[in-house]
This record gives sequence, C-alpha cells and structure tokens, in this order.
Amino acid sequence: MDGARTSLVIGLAAVLLAGIIGSLAGIIAAEYGGWVDETLMRIADIQLAIPFILLGMTVLALLGASALNMVLVLVLFGWVIFARVVRSEVLHLREQEFIQAARALGARRRRIVLRHLLPNVMGQVIIVGTLELANVIILEAALSFLGVGIRPPQVSWGAMLADGRDYLTVAWWMATLPGVAITATILGVNLVGDWVNDVLDPRRRRYSQR
Repeated sequence: MDGARTSLVIGLAAVLLAGIIGSLAGIIAAEYGGWVDETLMRIADIQLAIPFILLGMTVLALLGASALNMVLVLVLFGWVIFARVVRSEVLHLREQEFIQAARALGARRRRIVLRHLLPNVMGQVIIVGTLELANVIILEAALSFLGVGIRPPQVSWGAMLADGRDYLTVAWWMATLPGVAITATILGVNLVGDWVNDVLDPRRRRYSQR
C-alpha cells in the first residue's frame, strides 16, 4: 500500500504534466505551422530516437534520485505522444467548416484555439492519458528497479522488487506481491483506457453498436 501511493502519485502527476505540455505543443505546432511545427516535431523525433531507459538513467544520475526528478524524467518521455496525437487531430479539425466559419467571422487565433480546437481534442487527450498511465508506471518501476529512481526512505513498487530479488528463495513474497500489484494495476488501467476509448470515440461506439 505504501509503494502504491508513491508509484501512482508519480504516474498520475507525470501523465497530467505530460498531457498539458504535449497538448500545448501539438496545438502550437499545428496552428502556427512553418518553422514552429518543424522545430517541435524534429525535437520530438530526436527524443524518440534515444532509448528512454538510457535517457532516464542519464538524467537521474545528473539530477539525483527523487520523486520530483522522476516525474520530470517521465514528463520528458510522455509529452511527445500527446504532442503528436494532438497535432494530428488539430490538423484535421482546422479544415472543418466550423473552424473556417470562425475565421471568416474574424475570430482571433487564441479564441479559436480555446473555444473550438481545445475542447474538441480533449477526448483524445484523455484517451491517450489513460493508456499512457500504464506505460509510465512500468517505466517508473523499471528505473527504480535499476537503482536510479526512488530510493529509501521512500518506497515504490520498483524499489520493492529490487529489494526482494535477493530473497526469492527464502521470502518469495517480498518480490512477488509488488510484481502482482504492478500487473493488476497495469491490467486495470488498460481496461479502463479501452472503456474510455469506446465511450469518447464516436467511431468505435458506432462500430460496437453494430
């Protein structure tokens, strides 16, 4: 239970911050285009080309192991997914008639973004965030297991796995119970994410009704 508090708080905080930063980056890239879009997407490409575990270990080794630094590392990993999804959705939305009508009526770019684009991409952001939470929990556990993440006196599932691996023959539950907790949480989050996708995506909802 104590490890769950640390792992889930870090996961939720990282997904929330990554969703905000990535969504803003995706909207800015799609709406402004040109060199702004090119720069943001090339930064995303460079980051995707670097293995996250290597990047996370390097950053945590430089900044030090703490819950705050772990959140920052996971945000660095997660914002790219949100940015790409939101950018793709905004590129589609900006060609719709209601956006063209708003521009023809003289609506400013800020108003179009806040009143029309942002509300219409929130469904996709929620879906991606729900599914990304599972990845973030696994990555936090992996970094803590490798010894560069959460350290005593704080406790997380990954750190508990690392502590219990030396006692598998005499106290198997020390590593097994945190592993079961991670597995159950990931399964539950993925099921919730799939349900949210069905609810918020009208195309999948129509398909399921058929």
